[in-house]
Amino acid sequence: MSKWASRYLAAAASLLVILAGLSVSSVSAQTSDEHFKMIGPAKCAECHKTETEIWKGTHHFSTFTELTRRKEASDIAERMGMRRIKSESLCLNCHFSTAETASGDLEPVAGISCESCHGAASAWQPIHSGFSGKKEGQETPEEIALRWEKSEAAGMIRPKDMYRWAKNCFSCHVVPEEKLVNVGGHKAGSPFELVAWSQGEVRHNTWHNKGASNAAASLNDKRLMFVVGRAVELETALRAVGKATQKANYAVSMAKRAQAARQAIAALEGFLKIAELTEMGTVANSAGLKLNNDAALSAVADKVGALTREIAGKYDGSSFGAIDKYLPQESAYKGVPAR
Repeated sequence: MSKWASRYLAAAASLLVILAGLSVSSVSAQTSDEHFKMIGPAKCAECHKTETEIWKGTHHFSTFTELTRRKEASDIAERMGMRRIKSESLCLNCHFSTAETASGDLEPVAGISCESCHGAASAWQPIHSGFSGKKEGQETPEEIALRWEKSEAAGMIRPKDMYRWAKNCFSCHVVPEEKLVNVGGHKAGSPFELVAWSQGEVRHNTWHNKGASNAAASLNDKRLMFVVGRAVELETALRAVGKATQKANYAVSMAKRAQAARQAIAALEGFLKIAELTEMGTVANSAGLKLNNDAALSAVADKVGALTREIAGKYDGSSFGAIDKYLPQESAYKGVPAR
């Protein structure tokens, strides 16, 4: 390992320690329009029983009832002038992100559930579960492929689309809401790392073995996840800095996060020597982490996102062995799956 790469990783780690006091946030993985397309977790549970039981043992599930009882949440709501936590969009977007319409109004029915990660399902669920009009197991390979293609076109985010689901994770673990942070006192995000958080209590890798086991991701997948996670964090943090208009807690926290992400990408490029990371590092440093710089930082974030999608689609992690020593160990995973 080169000295400069070591310094970059150490600096990034130090800045993440600074961020370690930050908690889970409140920014939308689902737009308000998408809420109107939700069907709720009960429909998914009809087929995905094991996955649903695992979900019920997670903080994603328990936030629905626990958040409203927390004094910290009540204090934030009071400072923001909110009357009901479950009816305010800033809270709905993440903590109660599964919401359906009731008499024309949004009604939260769950916390962070299936559709929070896999996309609002009213358009794609009938296709996904329809088995091309046949019984399960009777489709031809061509019919299966077409069904998946149609499901994705209708908005389904599949596990193989690592970039898209990782963006959903970071959209709630980073909080690009300046007033919520500066006035409400909400934390600016959590010290989120994709491998450690996805392989802990939220892991639900049970479908293909009919619930017999819940194995962690393969080594190659974890390598790719580690890189994609760092890149998506960079994209998300750059966008968040772009929303900063005053020098206060929000701007400082987001600038630190973006700088740490820049340094992490530089270190990864040093280990992996892939063109996409090299270009990403150059692009990421082309706009200043300063106030009122939304247009420039959003443009840079768009380029970072495009490059991340290229990495997720082009590589399978098999050539990323140089970063193995930096992958989170099982002891660092966030919680343990229910089974």
